[in-house]
Amino acid sequence: MKTRVTLQVNGEERELLVQPHHTLLEVLREDLGLTGTKHGCELGECGACAVLIDGEAVLSCLTLVGDTEGSPITTIEGLGEGQTLDPLQTMFAKLGGSQCGYCTSGMVLTARALLDRNPDPSEDQVKAALSGNICRCTGYNQIIESVLEAAAQERAGGASE
Repeated sequence: MKTRVTLQVNGEERELLVQPHHTLLEVLREDLGLTGTKHGCELGECGACAVLIDGEAVLSCLTLVGDTEGSPITTIEGLGEGQTLDPLQTMFAKLGGSQCGYCTSGMVLTARALLDRNPDPSEDQVKAALSGNICRCTGYNQIIESVLEAAAQERAGGASE
């Protein structure tokens, strides 16, 4: 039997009828069409499904949709402002932090949670924050560089060049 839930996704209130056993990942992708959140391992081990809930990186494959009611949820589609990318998105593109792109949304959102609570992280802090996110393409160096450069630009006032 379906249950009515009201979600706050990317700044919009969305009312849906969902199966109570569905995960946030399933609802975001299948019911809301927000496919930037990726199906990865679906075991909470890869980080490809990470979204922000109340500003914290959360694995949507392990989160029941009903547990998110009333909390602001941000997916990769809602990270920037309008047509303006978040500095992390810009740096991931500019510095090669994404290769195939499958892990990128989870990496970017996890990094956003880090930078929101620590605008000047060390390389080790970036590595620790991203330790739950797996990438099979980049070797992580470009990802870490992307996060550190985005942090530096945000501290300097948001210039993206």
